[in-house]
Amino acid sequence: MPKMKTTKAAAKRFKTTGTGKLKRNKAYKSHILTKKSQKRKRNLRKATITDATNVKNMKKILPYM
Repeated sequence: MPKMKTTKAAAKRFKTTGTGKLKRNKAYKSHILTKKSQKRKRNLRKATITDATNVKNMKKILPYM
């Protein structure tokens, strides 16, 4: 059986925490920022944990993470 391949686009966007959860950065922070409040932009800077509903699919595309 051949080796499973990691999806490189996903590997660049996700990191694994010590407990095995997937950490990601938030979207909507690159442009059109003038209409967004300071509080919203500040909260977009923080990383967050991937939702549990997506974990099964994420483990398929990141088999060695």
